[in-house]
Amino acid sequence: MDEKTEGFESWAYCSNSALRRATRQLGQLYDDVLAPSGLKATQYGLLSQIHFNGNPSLKSLADGLVMDLSALGHTLKPLIRDGLVELVPDEKDRRVKRARLTEIGVEKWQGAQLLWRAAHSRFDNAFGEAESAALRNAMNRIASPDFAKKFVAGH
Repeated sequence: MDEKTEGFESWAYCSNSALRRATRQLGQLYDDVLAPSGLKATQYGLLSQIHFNGNPSLKSLADGLVMDLSALGHTLKPLIRDGLVELVPDEKDRRVKRARLTEIGVEKWQGAQLLWRAAHSRFDNAFGEAESAALRNAMNRIASPDFAKKFVAGH
């Protein structure tokens, strides 16, 4: 076994390590495709979640992304600084902050959509459409609160 593959087998049997390695690789590949837009894949994903969830509260956004509020705030900071996202108080409860895409944010998100679709298509072509759908279903299941409850309970 050479240095490049030494220990690889032990990584392959750890679900956490395998998921993290795959996430880093796929994230970099998507980042490369999205680079002309000026957005990272994580930023595009966050803008998409804000857009599709209709100005979500920070709490619901963090819950949906399986992040804590502190990490979400850190991730939002450059998007706010660059004028793509703004935080606004909830109309009914001013203590609740909501994330909203600005006009510039909507334009940036729309401009990146074709690039994201190209990355998504490349993934489906390289991995296989059926396998891609099965993988997304498995990842969504792992990201669900129900899975976390079962994991914590030891089931």
